[in-house]
Amino acid sequence: MKKTIKLALVATIALGVTSALATNGSNLIGVGAKARGMGGVGIGMSHGAESTLANPALITSVKDTEISFGGTIFMPKVKNESSLILPTGVAGGSPSGTTNESSNADSDADINIIPSVAIASKVNDNFYFGIGMWGTAGMGVDYREAAASGQMNMVTNLQLMQFGVPLAYTYSGFSMGITPLLQYGSLDINYKMSPALQNGMYLMNTGTFAPTLSTTPMNVGSGVAQDLQFGYNIGVAYEVSGLTIGAIYKSQIDMKYKGVLSTTIGAMTGGAYTNDELSTPAELGVGVSYNMKEHTIALDYKQIKWSSTKGYEDFGWDDQNVIAVGYEYATSDWAVRVGYNYATSPIKEQTYAGINSAGLEAGLVNTFNLLGFPAIVESHFTIGGTYNISKKTSVDLACVYSPEVSQTYANFVGQDITTKHSQTALSLGLNYAF
Repeated sequence: MKKTIKLALVATIALGVTSALATNGSNLIGVGAKARGMGGVGIGMSHGAESTLANPALITSVKDTEISFGGTIFMPKVKNESSLILPTGVAGGSPSGTTNESSNADSDADINIIPSVAIASKVNDNFYFGIGMWGTAGMGVDYREAAASGQMNMVTNLQLMQFGVPLAYTYSGFSMGITPLLQYGSLDINYKMSPALQNGMYLMNTGTFAPTLSTTPMNVGSGVAQDLQFGYNIGVAYEVSGLTIGAIYKSQIDMKYKGVLSTTIGAMTGGAYTNDELSTPAELGVGVSYNMKEHTIALDYKQIKWSSTKGYEDFGWDDQNVIAVGYEYATSDWAVRVGYNYATSPIKEQTYAGINSAGLEAGLVNTFNLLGFPAIVESHFTIGGTYNISKKTSVDLACVYSPEVSQTYANFVGQDITTKHSQTALSLGLNYAF
């Protein structure tokens, strides 16, 4: 067992250096193939060792010890069309025509690997514990090969991994659990300012044209920054006569990526933006499931608190109300699952005049949201299943599809910026019970 655990953790760390543009904002709709096959439900329905992050109270369904090892191949498809019709300045500060830098480009960040490993074990009839590592969230685009500069050759990459040790207690149908978490995060943002864009930004920040027009693109970025911070998940559940009711709270985890946001956003605000925090939002939710022989139906509701989260609040992200519904038909040898997950996009077009409390102009916020962090998908259709190879070993599969969503906002020069975004993901899980 010790060798199996070591191999699983090493594999997870190795796969963890990937990015994902996830689904509910920057968060995965669910961690593990069972949950993802049912629309992400897991607050009021146990998925064994997988339940650590969804609701730690539900690891109490494990009969003895269970190891769940899996991963998701995540394939976002993002396309951006940007119009940058900029004034061209000359020495002396007078305009000389305009520069049209409009372009269409597909993001090359179109495949990512997201790992997960979870272990849960029964100590006695009342106490359970476990350990796990998961890729939980992220986002990123890659326009470095875009021919024109409408996308500013922007590359963004946020990666989040969590390590947790769930502890759970159960008595007479009631369970409670807590998972202390250590979160690793890395963030990189970089882009290029063309000569005309440099002068356009100078004009926007100062009200005058640059005295001397630059003739070379300017690379903006400070490199990858990383952070480690603590958080926790707590959950409760009650089960009676096939009915399970659960509730959870996930703490906000404050993350700081030194120099990343203050450099890249600051370059477009004349140095006015100095924040480097991009935290993981708090969540609270409730769930219910009902099992009748081979049939189980489940429903989750949760709220993701983007609007009060450091970093995201500066860019006008709204709280998300997430609804997930799933159905499972299970026999002793196999199971099939379907589900649906919906949450309104957390980003909306900003139309306020002047600047917001963070010192950001509305068009600049729109540009970075749609170009660098286009979390606009809303509906997710899921299907999955399990095949029991033996009494101890089983394999899970799941597929998630998010149909294309298109949004058009006004960018920082008052022109249109349009992003189209769809997602496909395949998840695989291997479970071993002993």
